[in-house]
This record gives sequence, structure tokens and C-alpha cells, in this order.
Amino acid sequence: MDRGVVGTTGRDRLSVAVQQQGHCAIFTPAGELDHHTAELLREPMERSVDEGCTKLVVDCSKLEFCDSTGLNVLLGARLKAEAAGGGVHLAGLRPVVARVFEITGAEAVFTVHDTLAEALAG
Repeated sequence: MDRGVVGTTGRDRLSVAVQQQGHCAIFTPAGELDHHTAELLREPMERSVDEGCTKLVVDCSKLEFCDSTGLNVLLGARLKAEAAGGGVHLAGLRPVVARVFEITGAEAVFTVHDTLAEALAG
């Protein structure tokens, strides 16, 4: 099931495409994930777990910025997915976004893949 783009906010600062493949949901945020846009990712991730998706894959290849609010969205989704027996996989982190994960130590709690294909296979 392809849910397409679920929303944009501000001056097109973030869009989130969502696809579902069985028990796997794939999220592709494009733009800036911050305090003003975080709900656009939080809501579909939480809904996907509620609907039975246990593997959440976030394709970060189009994510240009992520602040602590965005990181908290991903950490919250991770906790919810793990409580349901699954997890969150991150793919294609750009250096500027990867740096946020390195600085905070959050890279240690996520499964990080170089590509979306690896994340889906993993």
C-alpha cells in the first residue's frame, strides 16, 4: 500500500512519502526535520506501528537537516516499534544529518544502513 506524500508544512520545508510493504513501512522525509515539521513524520510512524508494521525504515537520503526534535521523533518511533517486536532502520544518512546522531550517541541505538536496499534486506 502506497500512502504517497502525507503532508508538507511551512514553505515546503518537509514532505514525507510513506509506503507500506507487508509488515514494513518505508518513510522518505525530504527537507528539514525540526520543531516546526516533526509532526509530519511522527504521526505516520506511530500510525504505522498501530496498524501492525513492526519494521520501520527511514530513507534519510533526502533529509537535509535534523535537529533534536527530529531525533526525538525517531527515538520515540524506535521505542514504539521495539515494544511491538520490531525496530527502526535508518538508510542513506547525509553527513550533516549523520553528525547529529554521532554527537548525541543516537547512532548506537539505531540500525544504520548505507542504502535503502540494504535497510530493506536487513
